[in-house]
Amino acid sequence: MRIYIAKERHPGENRTAMVPENAAKLVKRGAEVIVEAGLGNTCEYSDADYIAAGATVEQNHQAGLSAADMVLRLRKPPIEEIGWLKQGSIHISFLDPFNESDLIQKLAAQKVSAISMEMIPRITRAQKMDALTSQANLAGYVAVLLAADNLNRIFPMMTTAAGTIMATKVFIIGAGVAGLQAIATARRLGANVEAFDTRPVVAEQVQSLGAKFTQIDLGETGQTKDGYAKALTEEQIAKQREGMKKLCASADVVITTAQVFGKKAPIIITADIVAGMKKGSVIVDLPIESGGNVEGSVLNQIIDKNGVKIIGLENLPGRVPVPASKVYSTNLLSLIEEFWDKDAKNFVLNLEDEIIKSCLMTHNGQIISPVVKK
Repeated sequence: MRIYIAKERHPGENRTAMVPENAAKLVKRGAEVIVEAGLGNTCEYSDADYIAAGATVEQNHQAGLSAADMVLRLRKPPIEEIGWLKQGSIHISFLDPFNESDLIQKLAAQKVSAISMEMIPRITRAQKMDALTSQANLAGYVAVLLAADNLNRIFPMMTTAAGTIMATKVFIIGAGVAGLQAIATARRLGANVEAFDTRPVVAEQVQSLGAKFTQIDLGETGQTKDGYAKALTEEQIAKQREGMKKLCASADVVITTAQVFGKKAPIIITADIVAGMKKGSVIVDLPIESGGNVEGSVLNQIIDKNGVKIIGLENLPGRVPVPASKVYSTNLLSLIEEFWDKDAKNFVLNLEDEIIKSCLMTHNGQIISPVVKK
């Protein structure tokens, strides 16, 4: 099987889909691995590193796509490149299937079997393939570092001969993967941390990291079978905002991580909440790429609202591209190995398997994902 790994085309993207050590594991399994020239340049990997791993370097990107039985990327492919893919080939990457209907339709028309990494199910067997989790973990870490870098004070308490410097107060909204890592990182830096989540079930996880779990009575809430927070009603969102006013007003740093899978991120921090915050405080709007949680935040900008900094920078995992690439590459490798036929030295699309059923968007000229169809 010929596997081609393409460089990322998205502006400012420094991550790569495959690191040399995992390319070597694919070669060992009998795959013919071809990497686009310069694939690992942004992550400190040279073409020579991939050659040493047993891969071949391809200078002509279109030729690499056209000859491949499988194409691996991190981000969704440019729509103009879909026609270059071989009919019957497999394409694996993030695809943003809920917002990219034209892309999904074109992949189907090209008779490409397209696997979306967003749609890997949250089941025990698929944990090692869960790229959303691996990247969110790093996003939570980077969010805290961004906050610390933009804050006009330090995180830890310090007792000095000149007096005591009090610890920074950090309030984290959302205790999913990104939120929990943000809590852990802020605590490591010595901050006083509080967190809120609509799912009471995560309270124990928050407290185990040394943070206080804040409860706001919203009535019935919960999570989906995949562990995502359920969308709130308008009345519940209003109650949540009211409950957060005091918490945000006393915080030095607020980090928002709330997302609803497949939908626009909810606005949680309104302009009046921002207006009530202390001058010099910082907000990091982590889900800015899906609309953001903060009213008035601007994609890829750090803005000042009456002395409050609102950070709306995209692609936080891409700010630490070496570990982000390594874990994403391992997610891809784990998916391929799960369905690899050792004798045929080939990836087998088992359409009856629950993982493939969940993440396969198109096959044999059709959109086959029932969720995306709906």
